[in-house]
Amino acid sequence: MTRTTDKVALNEWQAVGTVEEIISGKRRNTRLLGQDIIVEMDGEIPRMFENNANGGIGTEHPAQALYGHIWTTLGTPVKAPLDMPEFKEDGRRLVVCGALTVRASALRIVENFLDMAHFPYVHTGILGEEPITAVNDYKIEIREPEDEVWATECSFFQPQAAASADDGQVSQYMYRVSSPFVTVLYKTCPVVEGAWDLVGIFVQPKDEAECDVHTFMLVLDETSTMSDLVHFQQEIFLQDRSILENQIPPGLPLDPMDEIAIKADGSSMLYRRWLRNKGLTFGTHRGDGSSQAA
Repeated sequence: MTRTTDKVALNEWQAVGTVEEIISGKRRNTRLLGQDIIVEMDGEIPRMFENNANGGIGTEHPAQALYGHIWTTLGTPVKAPLDMPEFKEDGRRLVVCGALTVRASALRIVENFLDMAHFPYVHTGILGEEPITAVNDYKIEIREPEDEVWATECSFFQPQAAASADDGQVSQYMYRVSSPFVTVLYKTCPVVEGAWDLVGIFVQPKDEAECDVHTFMLVLDETSTMSDLVHFQQEIFLQDRSILENQIPPGLPLDPMDEIAIKADGSSMLYRRWLRNKGLTFGTHRGDGSSQAA
């Protein structure tokens, strides 16, 4: 695929690798929105260049290190990457889980992250279990001027809500979508009353049907090993991958008439409407059996 011309997608900040892997002296040769790119560190300063067809270094684009990842853009961003003040709180552990490649639309991946209804069936014994399958009512909104989608007052019974959990609990959730490709979950912390653990995905759309999904956790957990925390999160995401890669159509339909929604789909329906209002076409479905290539 050639580089997209979809300005909505081009103007977003995207995570394209972890600081740890790049700072070790390795270059990361990857793709973003159909463009081959090179990510590297110049001392402590991240840099990103287009990788020309002949293997030469092309145009340089802005880059920054944030939340353990390197962020860049191929366009002109209208806002900064998401602000997570929890990142600076004492006692929190940043768990960078690495990138998993998924052959699916970035928008499908974000929407799946918002979906609680699949917990008992896909993440059985961890995030849900039968016969407790009902999704309780929750609130959805677009927050201005931040221009973010939020779902709040979500709750679901979970046999093992986190690596630190000793028993099942009814977890309270908040979902936040700060860009079409970035979403964060705030969930009940099993070990600190009244606190939230954060779990998020920074989806790097390599092209319309393949992504690297950079996963992180920001948790209040002093007992679990880093390996246990990473394994817990990767196990959950790997359970999702096979489903994501077999969704039909591959692109995300934005026309409300294309798919039948139920009450539990409120967050994904608002997400789709938000994308439609932005005019995003990259990674969407036209309704004629194909993805929308910008």
